[in-house]
Amino acid sequence: MKIAIINGPNLNLLGKRETKVYGQQSFDGFFKVLKKRYPSVTLDFFQSNIEGELIDQLQKSGTGFDGIILNAAAYTHTSVGIADAIKAINTPVVEVHISNVWARESFRHTSYISPYVVGVIAGFGLQSYELALHYLMQQTTQDS
Repeated sequence: MKIAIINGPNLNLLGKRETKVYGQQSFDGFFKVLKKRYPSVTLDFFQSNIEGELIDQLQKSGTGFDGIILNAAAYTHTSVGIADAIKAINTPVVEVHISNVWARESFRHTSYISPYVVGVIAGFGLQSYELALHYLMQQTTQDS
């Protein structure tokens, strides 16, 4: 099984940025834990602050991967381009958010990508990624 994790803007600052909202662990540290915890899964990680690079990565990951875990961060609420990229691929995408976006500013309550993903997981900190991984692992097993 091969899963891509794609992170959007400012998530490279995890562990340093707004730690009361996002926690104190870096994503790199968390990714190492995930890889160790799930050795039977090939995990690929990509992060960019640039919308076009995220779109390119979604298109690239749309073939050859069993699933995509996407935290588009602020682009969740603004990017028709990312939504269109998700629509254009057949690989299932799970939208994740570290914080509970519905408990935050009202502009965060709108997601342009939610209509095109298989599900949304939010508010469980970095564990949101692991919950998405469990879902994708279960779906791949059921589809086999």
